[in-house]
Amino acid sequence: MEPPTLRKAGSKQEEAFGVQPRRVADLGTVPSLWRSNSSLRKVRRSQNLFGNSEKQESLSSWIPENIKKKECMYFVESSKLSDAGKVVCECGYTRQQHLEEATRPHTWQGKDWDPKKHVQEMPTDAFGDIVFTGLGQKVGKYVRLSQDTPPSVIYHLMTQYWGLDVPNLLISVTGGAKDFNMKPRLKSVFRRGLVKVAQTTGAWIITGGSHTGVMKQVGEAVRDFTLSSSHNEGEVVTVGVATWGTVHNREDLIHPSGGFPAEYVMDEEGQGHLTCLDSNHSHFILVDDGTHGRYGVEIPLRTRLEKFISEQTKERGGVAIKIPIVCVVLEGGPGTLHTIYNAITNGTPCVVVEGSGRVADVIAQVAGLPISEVTISRIQQKLSVFFQEVFETLTESRIAEWTKKIQDIVRRRQLLTIFREGKDGQQDVDVAILQALLKASRSHDHFGHENWDHQLKLAVAWNRVDIARSEIFTDERQWKPSELHPVMTAALISNKPEFVKLFLENGVRLKELVTWDTLLYLYQNLDPSCLFHSKLQKVQGVSLRSLYKRSPGHVAFTMDPVRDLLIWAIIQNRRELAEIIWAQSQDCIAAALACSKILKELSKEEEDTDSLEEMLALADEYEHRAIGVFTECHRKDEDRAQKLLTRVSEAWGKTTCLQLALEAKDMKFVSHGGVQAFLTKVWWGQLCVDNGLWRVIVCMLAFPLLYTGLISFRERRLQAGPGLPRVRAFFNAPVVIFHLNILSYFAFLCLFAYVLMVDFQPTPSCCEYLIYFWLFSLVCEELRQLFYDPDEFGLMKMALLYFSDFWNKLDIGAILLFIAGLTCRLIPALLYPGRIILSLDFIMFCLRLMHIFTISKTLGPKIIIVKRMMKDVFFFLFLLAVWVVSFGVAKQAILIHNESRVDWIFRGVVYQSYLTIFGQMPAYIDGVNFSLDQCSPNGTDPYKPKCPESDAVRHEPAFPEWLTVILLCLYLLFTNILLLNLLIAMFNYTFQQVQEHTDQIWKFQRHDLIEEYQGRPPAPPPFILLSHLHLFIKRVVLKIPARRRKQLKSKLEKNEEAALLSWEIYLKESYLQNQQYQQKQRPEQKIQDIGNKVSTMVDLLEMESLKQRLASLEEQVAQTSRALHWVMKALRDGGFGSEEGIPAPAPQKASEGQDLEPDGRQEEEDVGDTHHVNARHLLYPNSHVTRFPVPNEKVPWETAFLVYDPPFYTDDRKDRGLVDPVGNALEPLSGISYNAVDGPIDRRSFHGVYVVQDGLPLNPMGRTGLRGRGSLGCFGPNHTLQPVITRWRRNQDGAICRKSIKKMLEVLVVKHSLSEHWALPGGSREPGEILPRKLKQVLRREFWSSFQNLLTQGTEVYRGYVDDPRNTDNAWIETVAISIHFSDQSDMDLKRLNSHLHACDPGMSVRWQVVDRRIPLYANHKTILQKVATLYGAFY
Repeated sequence: MEPPTLRKAGSKQEEAFGVQPRRVADLGTVPSLWRSNSSLRKVRRSQNLFGNSEKQESLSSWIPENIKKKECMYFVESSKLSDAGKVVCECGYTRQQHLEEATRPHTWQGKDWDPKKHVQEMPTDAFGDIVFTGLGQKVGKYVRLSQDTPPSVIYHLMTQYWGLDVPNLLISVTGGAKDFNMKPRLKSVFRRGLVKVAQTTGAWIITGGSHTGVMKQVGEAVRDFTLSSSHNEGEVVTVGVATWGTVHNREDLIHPSGGFPAEYVMDEEGQGHLTCLDSNHSHFILVDDGTHGRYGVEIPLRTRLEKFISEQTKERGGVAIKIPIVCVVLEGGPGTLHTIYNAITNGTPCVVVEGSGRVADVIAQVAGLPISEVTISRIQQKLSVFFQEVFETLTESRIAEWTKKIQDIVRRRQLLTIFREGKDGQQDVDVAILQALLKASRSHDHFGHENWDHQLKLAVAWNRVDIARSEIFTDERQWKPSELHPVMTAALISNKPEFVKLFLENGVRLKELVTWDTLLYLYQNLDPSCLFHSKLQKVQGVSLRSLYKRSPGHVAFTMDPVRDLLIWAIIQNRRELAEIIWAQSQDCIAAALACSKILKELSKEEEDTDSLEEMLALADEYEHRAIGVFTECHRKDEDRAQKLLTRVSEAWGKTTCLQLALEAKDMKFVSHGGVQAFLTKVWWGQLCVDNGLWRVIVCMLAFPLLYTGLISFRERRLQAGPGLPRVRAFFNAPVVIFHLNILSYFAFLCLFAYVLMVDFQPTPSCCEYLIYFWLFSLVCEELRQLFYDPDEFGLMKMALLYFSDFWNKLDIGAILLFIAGLTCRLIPALLYPGRIILSLDFIMFCLRLMHIFTISKTLGPKIIIVKRMMKDVFFFLFLLAVWVVSFGVAKQAILIHNESRVDWIFRGVVYQSYLTIFGQMPAYIDGVNFSLDQCSPNGTDPYKPKCPESDAVRHEPAFPEWLTVILLCLYLLFTNILLLNLLIAMFNYTFQQVQEHTDQIWKFQRHDLIEEYQGRPPAPPPFILLSHLHLFIKRVVLKIPARRRKQLKSKLEKNEEAALLSWEIYLKESYLQNQQYQQKQRPEQKIQDIGNKVSTMVDLLEMESLKQRLASLEEQVAQTSRALHWVMKALRDGGFGSEEGIPAPAPQKASEGQDLEPDGRQEEEDVGDTHHVNARHLLYPNSHVTRFPVPNEKVPWETAFLVYDPPFYTDDRKDRGLVDPVGNALEPLSGISYNAVDGPIDRRSFHGVYVVQDGLPLNPMGRTGLRGRGSLGCFGPNHTLQPVITRWRRNQDGAICRKSIKKMLEVLVVKHSLSEHWALPGGSREPGEILPRKLKQVLRREFWSSFQNLLTQGTEVYRGYVDDPRNTDNAWIETVAISIHFSDQSDMDLKRLNSHLHACDPGMSVRWQVVDRRIPLYANHKTILQKVATLYGAFY
């Protein structure tokens, strides 16, 4: 961290991104990273923030064992004093701040202070929770740790003990550590965009953690988001990595057993050259090196931690991605420039915010220029503008270093994104950050389609469908549906409906997506917070694999995969996802009704009120969708719409839409006009519905009238046909059967009442026997209804369906009670009890009449009201019983002494108290009606109550009359006035509730009656026994199976069903389009659309490029006007004129700062960048040596570069006998003969004679910034051989594959396990050998001689200098590339080559790879491969 008052070059806090040598300890194992659900994340995070004692104990034991701090163990007095004027150690701490053993006489006495020896690690003493005093109750996490702590340990602490979810993105914010000014609008845009991208993608933001500079800007952005966001949006993870020795008031954080919490005080006024922690960060990693007041200690550890996190893999929904990282730059100085350079060098994309100042603005100003124009003079001019305070102190070498770094940064434009607020269409930082990541991913080399797949995985992980639409799904890449299946599955599991919609738009078919394994995987990844998941967890021993039967081969394992996916979404209550899937379903009306039923059933067991309301609302929404589609169908064709109602849907349990609606109690759907028209049609059978009811009754009583045409039929053949079919059709109509049964039932009740009141003899009479026979016919009918199973549901299910009907239960009860009464009646001794039971049974039979009246539109709803009021009465009776019993017991205890008769106790406590409500006052309550003649003094008279407490002498009541009167008044007040009025109010509410939906309720309950009589035999009881006998013979004797009632359930032929479903899908699309149109017509939507259009127009008008184009156009118009004026003047003068005065068209100007974003076909290096680039990388490979910076214009030796002072480096290789001597002494090198064959080494260059200066050869391509031979073997040219082995790529039938008309090549490449890139099988050769070493490692020895022959027959495609990062000023690589091409796949040499390919080294890999510009090959090898492709006219 940089002190806020100082800004020394290279020492300030500007967050590092460079690659440091990785320690072996950094490679520790990390737990598997699995997808975590959002609900679990909230629970876990809340537990970690406010954690329980067990969590704290675990943390307190784990951290000291695994995380250390650093302490100075040897006090060496420094020449400098502290700010307070005290003597301090070289480490910066005072004597009192050291451990006791550090100040004692030591074995190191007299030696210089060395941090490597005199600073030791010991268990940390500062960790736990942190609270900023006076700044609210926000609790963060912190830890003090050694700078040598392995990143794997820190990462484990953050994810396992701090409870942070694995990030989808890592945002490293770097810049100036001193407070700087930003434009208010730019500041607002930056804050909003940074937090938005972190919150939407689940990213971690990493900063320096102090309350200054860019870290303060980030903290305030998080603070503003926290204040404006709702509680359930989640927090933004902001990690501050700071130096422990520069933190002010750090003593408050020291708690050896952990601070839970530690209170930290921000004291900016008294911090001096130290800094305070920022209160808006959520986590702090305080890096300790044992010193005090030294900034920048945290940079190496932060770099390693960011590198480690970016190498981790996160799995979400079966899609694994490496955690991407991006560097965001604001303002900054030299340290920031170094950070950007390291980030770009290591392939990390950077977003530079223009307008923030200093380094950020310098880079933004030159980012759009060609490399040739990024010169020292231009950079010097920019520095004079943006670094006015320190510009005079910058040396020439310093400016050259800045120029070199900026050139390298600008050269890799694909990793650099300039955010210009309000320019070039850029409005949001979050979009710029995500576009930078995608642009960087697109520039990376991958095999095949890995590049695009990686970009899509990133977009899904970030949940940014807008980025996916604009950057990924473009004309440049055509996606195959199968390629989208993994990310589609991930989007389903992660509940990202916008991505699901996008994938469907791009060709994904749900029927192909949903396989047995996919569906199983989806159920294994159910949302843990959903009710269905908890239900599955409770079912022991049941595997998810048993839900579906896996089919072998390509046979579908399920008849409707879309149905299974819809159910999966519905049980998790995922509204938007289910809506998208439902829109793809085939049987959409049945699917909507099934969803409604599922949601209503799940809501019955849901305990959470909010979830329950959401389920019911979603169920109602799906009912409306079913109504909407059915309305479209009914409006188009009534007959086909009615077929949809009764069609048996195999996918939904062999049921019908109508049955699903009834089971889900979807009253609105059942009361739809089309459904009711169908039910009315079924009710009238083959009769016309316009027949009057009086005509039906008249023909029932006198059926010969059917021959007169009084009744009209729907079918003409019945209307004009013979009489018998008309009679059969008339008496089979449900409306006729119903009225015949009504007449029969009334006759039964009249006969039953007559027997009970008039003809109940000891021996049953004929009328009574007729009742028995009649009841037997009713029993047979109930049995027929119970066992009638045309759909083969099974006896158990039919029994459940039968007893689920209240009226069936009433029928069974009445029959059983009749049997009990009949049994008693046939026993002479129980004749009277039998008559009582039968009398009560008569009441039950009369109640059965209410079911008959449900067909009436007037009485039907009233019966429903009565049923619901019975529930109200039940709850009312509970309240009433409390008052009745309390008053009755008190009254009885006050008035009567020791009443022992139970019946009179019941009368006094309950019966009399209950009658009091209706005005019958109890005797003796006030002593007025007191009389000993009306009571029994001792309670011995069974017909009189016991006398109340009385005076035996005066014969007057002795109980307190005033108390009993008060109790009676209170009792009547609460029961008669309060409770009875409450009951009336409850009844009124129930009545109003039902009355509002009277029509719906009547239409809904009418179906059950229609269905019952539609399948009932036409003859009424007792004549129905004839129908039962006929049915018994057919089913039991003749074994004829039952038939479905075709009018309510019909099985269609496949062709007819397919046509019907296609028609339904067509009308469903029409319904959805109407819904979208209505949505757009809403005033709110119109206002939003207008606002978006206005914003787009403003953006277009504010585009800088548009302004430039308009200015250029104006200039061109002016030039054209002058040219026309000249033509007119020439014509007027009568001659052809002279060309001297013709004005030339003005060239179109380009803005210097315009950001030229490269497309996917742009090379990393700019056109015209002819100097070697890789050979000038500042960090020499596999070493700690840094080159002297050489800008482009200073590369040629002819150009003066007075400050050029490169270091000398020669690697000490193991094969010393084969390489030139080590060291910069010239004596050992004096025997080397340059520009000639020097023994076994050819030191001649393909580029002619090179210069030898001071005994060392000079690189013919110019300066590299490093002297010596580096890691190469020889001074001067190091010759290599690159065999390019190719063949044509062929498909399965042997034909050559083509792309863009051109043929496609395959090339033989090799790769070492430690390398990220593949390479051609060539390189250096041992003296006297022909084949390269690398080729020998993948080729068996017996084939070496044959391959040498192939080399001699090959075609040379390149001979010359190779731009290699190992090159130096005095040693460089030159190569010869020879193409060996096998044009015939049956070539024997090719077959022998394939048979002899064998990687001798286990770390080596060899493969044939398709030639493409995106394959991950070394850059110089790509250049050679491109030449080979050009040679054969192949695709590249």
